[in-house]
Amino acid sequence: MSIAMPALDAGTLAKRDRIIAAMRSIVPGEGVIEDAASLRPWESDGLTAYRQPPMLVVLPETVEQVSAVLRWCHAENVKVVPRGSGTSLSGGALPLGDAVLLGMGKFKRVLAIDYEDRVAIVQPGVTNLAITQAVEARGFYYAPDPSSQIACSIGGNVAENSGGVHCLKYGLTTNNVLGVEVVLMDGEIVRLGGPHLDPGGLDLLGIIVGSEGLLGVVTEVTVRLLPKPETARAVLVGFPDPESAGACVAQVIAEGIIPAGMEMMDRTAIHAAEAFVRVGYPLDVGALLIIEVDGPGTECGHLIGEIARIADENGAVTNRVSQDESERMAFWAGRKAAFPAVGRISPDYYCMDGTIPRRRLPEVLRRMEELSQKYGLGVANVFHAGDGNLHPLILYDANVPGQLDRAEEFGNDILRLCVEVGGVLTGEHGVGIEKRDLMPEMFTEADLTQQQCIKWAFDPALLLNPGKVFPTLHRCSELGRMHVHHAALPFPDLPRF
Repeated sequence: MSIAMPALDAGTLAKRDRIIAAMRSIVPGEGVIEDAASLRPWESDGLTAYRQPPMLVVLPETVEQVSAVLRWCHAENVKVVPRGSGTSLSGGALPLGDAVLLGMGKFKRVLAIDYEDRVAIVQPGVTNLAITQAVEARGFYYAPDPSSQIACSIGGNVAENSGGVHCLKYGLTTNNVLGVEVVLMDGEIVRLGGPHLDPGGLDLLGIIVGSEGLLGVVTEVTVRLLPKPETARAVLVGFPDPESAGACVAQVIAEGIIPAGMEMMDRTAIHAAEAFVRVGYPLDVGALLIIEVDGPGTECGHLIGEIARIADENGAVTNRVSQDESERMAFWAGRKAAFPAVGRISPDYYCMDGTIPRRRLPEVLRRMEELSQKYGLGVANVFHAGDGNLHPLILYDANVPGQLDRAEEFGNDILRLCVEVGGVLTGEHGVGIEKRDLMPEMFTEADLTQQQCIKWAFDPALLLNPGKVFPTLHRCSELGRMHVHHAALPFPDLPRF
């Protein structure tokens, strides 16, 4: 593994048998997995370039069991790594060899649906798509729709603040989650928010969403439901090159049009997706935009006309509007299948995630092509163009010595470029281990210290998901205590309690 993780704790490993016995007493039956062969499926999440078998896996079925597991591990100073469906692409659920991997896959019930208040209460193991499937017969749906929505769990979505193709108009997970039940590391069960808007007090819910399993384990989620739009139509617009497609994206938003979704694919991704799903994508273009509008039929018709005008002004060479629901879904089927489709043309690929200002899209795409030439590795671009959330897929072969290292450096340079042009390191995949050591590229020492103070407030012993998000050499993440420099306390004017 080229990314360093915390050294294994010999004391924890020495008491492994006692830990297993304790976990079996809390989660009886088949709820504890500890033999080497059975641990293999848990050694990695979606970032499969890095893998490490856990010390053991525990699969609780009740909130009380989650609380008891965390309480025991807190008392015994044993690390815990929470895990949902394992689709994380940043290594956020990568196990540790001296930690309990806490799998939440058995929490898969839809607990309640309130159509009048437009909310659903679900357990964290419910898949993203299953929420929509549970309510679509009544004309509702859950808006955030990651490409992995058929498999990814809502608990994992909360941990990573996941997005999707329709988040441009309807927001990320944080904009669609109203409340959570979360178990803290000491076993305390806490409720934040609920089936209502804007609870009073500190915005602790906003801290939990996107906290990547560092602050607590989510055991229940209250989500916002939306009524299905009257009309939804998608447009396929082809361009000679990614730069002109990027310019079209910027102009659409600049003219005040907020599509339900606006996705972009380059030539490599178009050809891979079309060969995989055969939905009729044009193969003679350098870039393809999929733009969807929804709402009243008259409004959708007007917006499609405006988008066609803007596309023409930016050099579009093809323009195809969906004529019915099946064709609209076919347009999206190719985009949703783009990641596995690229897997057919390269032995391995490294999926990146960074976000930039939309107006910088043409420049960033051009510079990514230069980086591709520099590192001698191909790149396929598939991303949420409307909100500037890039997902370059770096193509490499792990069996060729040095290619993974080059892919990592290529990816690091892409993320540095995102920050350089005014963007951020991640849009929806999270930091995990992938971007952990790049955090100082974006945050100052004071920023990182403040973030780690929040971590410390929830988990003083730093037992939840250690080795993730914060740079490994940053002193606060290692010590979890105040730094005293030359015997002088920081901010001496502040009262101490």
